[in-house]
Amino acid sequence: MNIAVIGAGWAGLAAAVTLKDLGAHVTVFEAAPVTGGRARGVDDINMGRIDNGQHLMLGAYAETLTLIKRLQANWTIDALVLREPLHLESADGRFKMRAPALPAPFNTLMALLSAKGLSSADRFKALNMMVRCRLSGWRARPLETVSALLTRQQQSAHVCLKLWIPLCLAALNTPIEKSCAQLFLNVLRDSLNGPRHASDCLIARVDLTALWPAAAAEHLTMRYRHIVRAVRATDTHVEVDGEHFDACVVAIPPYATARVLFNTSSAEDAFSQQMQSSQQSETSLQRVLEGFEYRAIATLALELEDNWRLPHNMMMLDEDPSRGHVGQWVFNRLGHDKQLAVVISDASDFLKHDRASFVEAIATQIREQCAKHPDHLNAMPAVKYQRLIVEKRATFDAVPGLKRPSNQSPWSRIALAGDWTDTGYPAVLEGAVRSGLGAAAILKKTFNL
Repeated sequence: MNIAVIGAGWAGLAAAVTLKDLGAHVTVFEAAPVTGGRARGVDDINMGRIDNGQHLMLGAYAETLTLIKRLQANWTIDALVLREPLHLESADGRFKMRAPALPAPFNTLMALLSAKGLSSADRFKALNMMVRCRLSGWRARPLETVSALLTRQQQSAHVCLKLWIPLCLAALNTPIEKSCAQLFLNVLRDSLNGPRHASDCLIARVDLTALWPAAAAEHLTMRYRHIVRAVRATDTHVEVDGEHFDACVVAIPPYATARVLFNTSSAEDAFSQQMQSSQQSETSLQRVLEGFEYRAIATLALELEDNWRLPHNMMMLDEDPSRGHVGQWVFNRLGHDKQLAVVISDASDFLKHDRASFVEAIATQIREQCAKHPDHLNAMPAVKYQRLIVEKRATFDAVPGLKRPSNQSPWSRIALAGDWTDTGYPAVLEGAVRSGLGAAAILKKTFNL
């Protein structure tokens, strides 16, 4: 069985290694010279190997962790990933929520009840919201936004600012006024309502390509720097830029998927004849793909003049756009005592800003807020090097009612993969991995692999 996979991101590689394990010969086409897609390592002339974006994983990412363990058999998971119990803390120390060592769900419930920086009323209302959501089966109302959900659950402006808005932006990369409440509840369900370890925060100790995508590529036939122009299905094979394969997984973003699948009249004819699957939306796949809108994420990597570490490896920043203080999260770069990574969700095109003033404003934001933290004694050193990376289409716009296709395409020989497929999750790494496994499962069933 000869199978093509288009895209070497986390979804495509998850599909590829699974199909390889089933006995197929897999060829992966990747436009870039490196694996990982939107979660990959990049080389910087001054700072060495950094990531194109700082990603946080959760203990609930069961499929991702299984994949890492399978591909990195010579490493322990603790050598590759730092795992810590749920710990949310503002850079100034005024807000802090940490899960104690208790069985689930008491660990997260106690984290809410003991949260520093919230009034007693806010803590109990947040706890009440979690209990109500659990009793309702973590179901939102139809087309409900996160903002409407929080209003319905009587959450105050302060607890929204300190807790729910940061969590929503981190998970969905979409403002609460527009973001889908059901997707948000799905994340809360699997992390805060799962087993004790599910709410753990996981930060990679190595760059994201080295975490597992590079190891996956070692088992596959890779075609780097190959931008696929067209994928065409027939009754007997799939053509990828004219090359014949028995089947194909298309694991690239929606706009690119539309380009390769619908760039010829023959593809459109095949689509109109075969669009019978009950798993697909009533709207045509082409229109679904073209219906996605996107949001950016910016990551600013900083190298300081001297060694300096945050009080905790991941800290929340208070925003003040009038001063250019737009950072939302700041991370210690593990293994690099002079480096930090700042994340800006739902980002503007900061590449158009004056770089020096932009970097200085965020450095000031970190310096001022950390100076107020009770555990921090030394002032943050000056910035020596910086690298700003903006992924303009980092995630899809996670709005209520968004139509997302299943892994099953209208063609029996083509499966779809990507965090944008109907995984039940927003555009997160676990969703990408699950979609790849789902695409592989479809081809396994179709061809009795």
